[in-house]
Amino acid sequence: MEEVKCECGHVNPPGTLLCESCGKQLAEYENPVTHSGPLLDMRYDGSARRSQTYQKTWVDKVWNFFSSVKVGIWLIVLVLGASAVGTIFTQVEYIPSNVLPEDYYQDEFGVPGEIYYQLGFHDLYGSWWYISLVAALGISLVVASLDRVVPLYRALNVQGITKNTGFMKRQRLFGERVMEKDSSLDTVKQRLEKKRYKVFTEDGNLFAEKGRFSRWGPYVNHVGLIIVLIGAMLRFVPGMHVDETVWLKEGQLSAIPGTGGEYFLKNERFIVESYESGSEKEVFKEAISEAGEGNVAKNFQTDVVLYQRNGQSLPGEEPELKEIKRDSIKVNQPLHFGAFGVYQNSYSTGAMKELKFNLLVKETGKTMGPITVNLDEPETEYDLGEGYNVSILSYLPDFYMNEDGRPDTKSRAPNNPAFVFNMKSPGNPEGETSFVGIQMNLEPNGENKLAMKFAGVETVSQSLLSVKKDLTLWILALGGLIFMIGVCQGMYWNHRRIWLKRENGMVYIAAHTNKNWFTLKKEVEDAVEGTSFPAPWDQKNSEMQTGGVGVGGN
Repeated sequence: MEEVKCECGHVNPPGTLLCESCGKQLAEYENPVTHSGPLLDMRYDGSARRSQTYQKTWVDKVWNFFSSVKVGIWLIVLVLGASAVGTIFTQVEYIPSNVLPEDYYQDEFGVPGEIYYQLGFHDLYGSWWYISLVAALGISLVVASLDRVVPLYRALNVQGITKNTGFMKRQRLFGERVMEKDSSLDTVKQRLEKKRYKVFTEDGNLFAEKGRFSRWGPYVNHVGLIIVLIGAMLRFVPGMHVDETVWLKEGQLSAIPGTGGEYFLKNERFIVESYESGSEKEVFKEAISEAGEGNVAKNFQTDVVLYQRNGQSLPGEEPELKEIKRDSIKVNQPLHFGAFGVYQNSYSTGAMKELKFNLLVKETGKTMGPITVNLDEPETEYDLGEGYNVSILSYLPDFYMNEDGRPDTKSRAPNNPAFVFNMKSPGNPEGETSFVGIQMNLEPNGENKLAMKFAGVETVSQSLLSVKKDLTLWILALGGLIFMIGVCQGMYWNHRRIWLKRENGMVYIAAHTNKNWFTLKKEVEDAVEGTSFPAPWDQKNSEMQTGGVGVGGN
């Protein structure tokens, strides 16, 4: 397509509807949204938008698709709808770590929960289709903004002072009258400048403008939303966002999740303090007695030691650790290091730490042992002497039967430990197999001569800590701030323009704003009051009342 040269001499980009300089109509058009009729649609000042000009290649079609306001609205509706669906039931990252998702949703929410899980809504915000919707919305915002703001910026920057008479007559506020000899622009110019208009004159004609920056408000909104979407998408980049939990038993040392094995945390001591009616104010005694003495936690804290790994370690090798700091983690008083925060989440006072077993010789009733099995790091073999030996062939910390009917574990937490033991004796060096769990002792290969018998349990307090890191917060805050600036920019200021032209013995005046027409009309009337210039008439109201476009004067 070729550039369009107007009779005023200005060369316009292909597809321009109104000359960027004088405003002369260069092509027939009707806006399908506003149906402006005989009045000009000034939303984009008739500038050449790419989506309305190029429609042949596949690039043009993709651009036109994403530049459509309807497509953008539908994408917003779909994202909001999908986000709402994700709040119906608990998302998978917030369910207890010791249960399987398929069991949790079925047990907690019944058939609706099972359907919710099968449809993949349990991990909605991390699903590929939700991320694709958010990405498509971001692309739509970028394309729609560029499609409109670039030509509008160009059109406003090159607009001329002297406008085409036809352009002025098709403005909503317009007036005309026969020119008188004493017509002077000085008074009008001074009055408009007092109202903070930028006033330009040329050959006895006048152009006044103020508040142009308000036209960029919607596009500033788009920039803010795009930054927010970028921040949301960056949460899926490894290292940008961490929200994990870790159980730590008293005395246990564990790598902090999300740190790549660089930082370790040791639970030195766990403390629980409860409210006692005898030591509290009278008003609290009744509530404490109803809940039960010692059942209302006053404070629970984890005294920890933070370690950092020194150098690299080989797989299976104990890392060399350097102590960084000691601290007490309480509710709302987290441990901070680097960009991480470790928060006190919950606790348990009856966690299993060790199980004790005796080896029983069934024929004689003789017992060997006991052996002590550390449930966090069990040994693989235990020598009981006299030729008796027990080895652990398989360990299932959180035993259950899976869908295939096979023994499996729900998690690494020892909530329901089960073992496959191999028991050797002097008379049977190959050993016998036994499957042992809580209130369960199975002999899968037939009756054994040896058996593992439960001999005791040692429990310990454990603390549930939340590990959080978020490098996207400042991006989200920046996007929100820019969005609010755009809202204020577009809501509280108006873009107002006034044109005054003298031609062939007539004086024409026209004005346009993107909102608040009454105030603009009043400003123009005040500017021309007591002069020979006409006051404008609201042609839209005139059209509604008379069925056509009217012109007015003093």
